[in-house]
Amino acid sequence: QVQLVESGGGLAQAGGSLRLSCAASGRTFSDYAMGWFRQAPEKEREFVATIDWSGAYTYYADSVKGRFTISRDNAKNTVYLQMNSLKPDDTAVYYCAAGLNFGSVSPRTYDYWGQGTQVTVSS
Repeated sequence: QVQLVESGGGLAQAGGSLRLSCAASGRTFSDYAMGWFRQAPEKEREFVATIDWSGAYTYYADSVKGRFTISRDNAKNTVYLQMNSLKPDDTAVYYCAAGLNFGSVSPRTYDYWGQGTQVTVSS
């Protein structure tokens, strides 16, 4: 089992920045690829970004490419999502997830999930 706890969400103005953190505990953190997903009201959960176990490889949704950066610190068992140039359309609950296969954009391929953190971007 892997337990994931997100933090860092909140209210930001359009054009502003937030950094989300996801702290992991349980099984070996560095065994897992990590992903960030988001879900807006009445919408399906959508892929945001993913990072491989080493941190060397990342992949982003087109909607956030160039604005968001995913990173990880295996010594701290933590994955981050730096969000810059925020837009109102980025408003959602953000979830981190752990899975064994890097590169997947499908929520179904991730095995463990956090409880989510709310991000609200005002115009």
